[in-house]
Amino acid sequence: RMLINVNLLLFNFCVHGRFPFVIYLQVFNAKTAELLSHHQVEIQQKFPKEGWVEQDPKEILKSVHECVERTCEKLQQLNIDITNIKAIGVSNQRETTVVWDKTTGEPLYNAIVNKSLYGLLTKTSVPEGFLWLDLRTQSTVERLLKRIPGKNKSFFKFRTGLPLSTYFSAVKLRWLLDNVEEIRQAVDDGRAMFGTIDSWLIWSLTGGKNGGVHCTDVTNASRTMLFNIHSLEWDPELCQFFDIPVEILPKVRSSSEIYGLMKSGALTGVPISGCLGDQSAALVGQMCFQDGQAKNTYGTGCFLLCNTGQKGSVAIAGAVVRWLRDNLGIVKTAQEVEKLAAEAGTSYGCYFVPAFSGLYAPYWEPSARGIICGLTQFTNKKHIAFAALEAVCFQTREILDAMNKDCGIPLNQLQVDGGMTNNKVLMQLQSDILCIPVVKPSMPETTALGAAMAAGAAEGVGIWSLNPGDLTAVTCERFEPQINPEESEFRYARWKKAVMKSMGWETSEAPSNGKTEMNAGQVLLISQLA
Repeated sequence: RMLINVNLLLFNFCVHGRFPFVIYLQVFNAKTAELLSHHQVEIQQKFPKEGWVEQDPKEILKSVHECVERTCEKLQQLNIDITNIKAIGVSNQRETTVVWDKTTGEPLYNAIVNKSLYGLLTKTSVPEGFLWLDLRTQSTVERLLKRIPGKNKSFFKFRTGLPLSTYFSAVKLRWLLDNVEEIRQAVDDGRAMFGTIDSWLIWSLTGGKNGGVHCTDVTNASRTMLFNIHSLEWDPELCQFFDIPVEILPKVRSSSEIYGLMKSGALTGVPISGCLGDQSAALVGQMCFQDGQAKNTYGTGCFLLCNTGQKGSVAIAGAVVRWLRDNLGIVKTAQEVEKLAAEAGTSYGCYFVPAFSGLYAPYWEPSARGIICGLTQFTNKKHIAFAALEAVCFQTREILDAMNKDCGIPLNQLQVDGGMTNNKVLMQLQSDILCIPVVKPSMPETTALGAAMAAGAAEGVGIWSLNPGDLTAVTCERFEPQINPEESEFRYARWKKAVMKSMGWETSEAPSNGKTEMNAGQVLLISQLA
């Protein structure tokens, strides 16, 4: 028995200088969690203006169909009967926003992406620099903030768990309603449907305009800023504040139930029964089912989740390594950063705050910009490489401290996944800075595995037990703290001092020459020469 998983993930930096999006489909054995086969298709990102990042929803859907057909062909080549495929799970990059016409099945605008990175791109695409997320909605956020008492960006946090930010779907949807006439007209006519990528895929795969199921799950709904995390329903007052009609929103369902059946292709009739946002799927894939267990995914950014539902996002993680490579040119490959850092063994008092497009959790400060401080005449590229890796660990420590404060359950170890976990220097640094063990499972595809587990555990499918006693043991690599807590606290305090210096650099006001004072790709170097 097998589970097939359609998984949407950001891809690693490619040789052409782009950060493509990838549709990744994987097949797991439901008894052993073994990965049996996979296929992936690259999706191009669009940059129509500086600071805008989009994807074509139709291209995403077409690529999903292609992944399904090619994977089924591979299974047949392995003499595996595809009728053994019992369920489909969907995991997706959260917050990316799509609006489509339910009568035609056509998207009304490109998907506005929640996060992306580019560096040193060609002149025909976008200017050089770094961008973490689509920034077109900053003015929308500023306008909405004026309507909140005291301009408190955390005013709705009790309801949503989120601060007002360009990051979340409600703000992107508000921008679309304000700026795209086709969407406004479709809303007025009762033809518009909104969703994140999971909603678009499930609706399309279960029939589309011919009876497709318009739904999402609680993990994706919780990232829209329209979802009440206490009632687990769309919040009428939040919808009123953003002036978004509830009628266009998908029905919120659990993360593990049968939503509908595939209506075409090689898997016609197979139920789609699992749906989670990518980071929540990784939490399941890491089998963090006990109170206080947490995982951290080290990719372009870092995403730390605890099973209490608390969540934090670090905007820049793997991106800082790419910045050292592509913008500063101090390394030729990302792997060289680990080697340089290992040779240095210390940052020599240098601290790097990679706030390329502001600070995210726990600060949520868009005015911050990147700084490197504590430089002396002895500082070299090895120390900067070490400081870059240390920055990833310090940001994770900040999120973990906030989680521990909120949930009251101290973490006794951190489970990790993502591409950067191959960097052993980073993993050891993380253990040192957190003063707890860091555990890396041998199964790297925890996001896809989590969605497959949810699909297999759904009522009516029932071929994957989530009972901890029934789960297959996973071999792990373990990193233990190697410095004393006093040294860790000293270094962390210096990092916090550097963070304070990074704030307040960017404003939305243009100077008299009409040029912006500092763009998202610039970094201020504060040099304290001895």
